[in-house]
Amino acid sequence: MQTSLTEESPNSSVSPTVPALRNGALFACIAVLSLAGVIVSGISLQRHFAKSATEFCDFSQRFSCDVVNRSEYSSIMGIPVAGIGVAGYAFLLLMATLWRGRSETPIRLLSAAIAGLAFALYLTYIEGYVLTTWCILCLISLLLIALISLFAIAVKVKGARA
Repeated sequence: MQTSLTEESPNSSVSPTVPALRNGALFACIAVLSLAGVIVSGISLQRHFAKSATEFCDFSQRFSCDVVNRSEYSSIMGIPVAGIGVAGYAFLLLMATLWRGRSETPIRLLSAAIAGLAFALYLTYIEGYVLTTWCILCLISLLLIALISLFAIAVKVKGARA
């Protein structure tokens, strides 16, 4: 009798890829959300370096991507925050796709997602209380990293029970 990778039998050893197979839908959701994050952060990065104002996400003085993306808070040590976002989301995408079968991926994925969420919450605080201007792209990014964090928690919890 042949045993499938998703079922354990008392006499067989479980492959290290079993958690990845069991969490396939969760990893797929994280991958799609990460790809969306790369795109949103890429648009923000383009707006950071743009010479002219844009109208697609500038609705008023309270809602202006340009004000936020060109503020003194839009770079850390000369590195655009949006560029950090592109790199962070790309790393999450890499873990959710190419590295999803590795045993250490669930904890690394969760750690990276929580770090990204903490950073996004800090930036949201800056928008709301320092700049008093909201960036729609930044809020979308906050939603994406929050969802990725929830899915990463589910991957970790489900993997721990596997």
